[in-house]
Amino acid sequence: MADESKLIGTIERNERERIQIAVNEYKGKSYLDLRIFYTTDGGESWRPTQKGVTVAPEHLDTLIDAVEEAKKEFME
Repeated sequence: MADESKLIGTIERNERERIQIAVNEYKGKSYLDLRIFYTTDGGESWRPTQKGVTVAPEHLDTLIDAVEEAKKEFME
């Protein structure tokens, strides 16, 4: 599947699900991957679901701008 993966961060959704944020490389191309992972053994192992979003590096500025705008909205 993936050639390389570097975990950047994790957002806990509940005790059985989390969103993992990683930089992945697949077939020589790098991208940002936000994917839901789940556990069935109390968190000893985590498996990826098909639910997720990949973002190409050329779109990161757009994503960052959108997240910063959302943060401003929440802070008001």
